[in-house]
Amino acid sequence: MDAALMVYLSRAEVARLFQVSPATVARWTRQGKLPYTLTLGGRRRYPRGRILALLQEAEQACDAEQARRAG
Repeated sequence: MDAALMVYLSRAEVARLFQVSPATVARWTRQGKLPYTLTLGGRRRYPRGRILALLQEAEQACDAEQARRAG
C-alpha cells in the first residue's frame, strides 16, 4: 500500500486499543514489539492495519490461554 494512503495511530490511540498506558506502548516500541514510523517532527506513529493485526493475535492468544486453563 502507498505510504501516503496508510492510516496511522498515535501512542495514546494504541494504548486505548490495548487497554494499557501510553508508557507501556513506548516501552513496547523501544523493545521492538510494535512497528512504527517517525514523523518529520520526530513523533512515532503506528500503522493502523499492523497494530490491529497484532491486537487480534493478542486476543486470540488470550482466548487460547483461557480455554487451556478451563480445561
